Amino acid sequence: MMQLTKEQQEIYDGKQGETLAKVMKTLVKYGEVFGAEKMVPVTGKHNHLVTSFGLKALGPVYELMNQLIEAGNLSKQTFSADPRPLDKNVPANFLQNFIFNHFMYSRQDFYEDQLNKLGLMEKDAFTCTCYMDEVGNKPQKGDVLSWAESSAVVYANSVLGARCNRNSGIMDIMGSVVGYVPYFGLLTDEGRKASWIIEIKTTKKPEAQLLGSAIGMKVMEDVPYVVGLDKWLGTELNDEACTYLKDFGAATASNGAVGLYHIENLTPEAVESGKALINENARTYVIDDAELERVYKNYPVVWKNPDAKPKLCFMGCPHMSLQQLKDWTDKVEKSLREAGNKKVLIPTVFTAAPAVLKAFEQTEYAPRLKATGVITSYICPLMYMNNPLSGKMPVITSSNKLRTYTTAKYYTDDEILQQITKGGNV
Repeated sequence: MMQLTKEQQEIYDGKQGETLAKVMKTLVKYGEVFGAEKMVPVTGKHNHLVTSFGLKALGPVYELMNQLIEAGNLSKQTFSADPRPLDKNVPANFLQNFIFNHFMYSRQDFYEDQLNKLGLMEKDAFTCTCYMDEVGNKPQKGDVLSWAESSAVVYANSVLGARCNRNSGIMDIMGSVVGYVPYFGLLTDEGRKASWIIEIKTTKKPEAQLLGSAIGMKVMEDVPYVVGLDKWLGTELNDEACTYLKDFGAATASNGAVGLYHIENLTPEAVESGKALINENARTYVIDDAELERVYKNYPVVWKNPDAKPKLCFMGCPHMSLQQLKDWTDKVEKSLREAGNKKVLIPTVFTAAPAVLKAFEQTEYAPRLKATGVITSYICPLMYMNNPLSGKMPVITSSNKLRTYTTAKYYTDDEILQQITKGGNV
């Protein structure tokens, strides 16, 4: 049985109200399933919620939120949330919009009102990359978090050195409301040790999404210690390295279930402790050019017509960084000029956090990107693809997360660039 402090026991016993007692009891049961012996305080300045979409089917969630609000058991931290599912600027036909607004996300406004009452940071704090500087929800090293969004959890653990388990949705808000989370797994020193050594032996910088996919599918929920990637990324967590690790980590978390990785000579705990982070019986996985090619060639194509002409391209799952938007503006312009084209040949959507898009609009890149025909949006591509009509569309992406959870077809960044600017089969 879990050992609770006096304050925690009083909450559990209902001395701070029946609703908060139910929250504490839920978290205790959750922790006991994983062998947790105690609860520890949530220390992060902000929380982040994975449930951001007003699905009509989420009635029990809305009822739970109402109970918390009515009892005055609000989040002890302000929080951000995953991206909104809808944006009128993203291409959709009449029937798709009808399904989105009347059958899928008809409770969006209602749910966002609940989130505001519970403690949303600000009305546009909707993104899966809450840790971006522009958004303002970047945890500090050692912070204990109550998050659930897999790509954010793995980034916070790995790149920032915070501590968070891969929680399920709703458990994230519960931890923030009660102020405690069960102590197990990636919150512990032992749980953060690596049971896999990944040796990178490629002849060029590996595609972030493809490398993350290969590692995720191999190690699943285990912690990998990656050797040799610093050759390509360097030893400083600058914008370029962090952007790479954002996309790399999202693929490890979605193609597998990785919640933490260590990059030798680069990520904070690997810099501090080095190979002391590796368990004695750790297994080794060597990744070279041939292995990445093997992984890529084995992705299933679930389109009804595998050779169909793409009707839409999504970039930004997880959301793109400001630097990515700038870099892709340059790449799209250059490739269009080479092909003698003025606008992209496939409707293309670049997604990013509202705060990142706002910053992008202040740069000289924004009108240039718009001139290419590329659309920018704060939408969640995954939520867009959940529409059954959208799922039947031939959509392309360089996101391994979107590929994994939807019918979208994966291509590398270079292949995406060719298709949207020059056309032709890849």
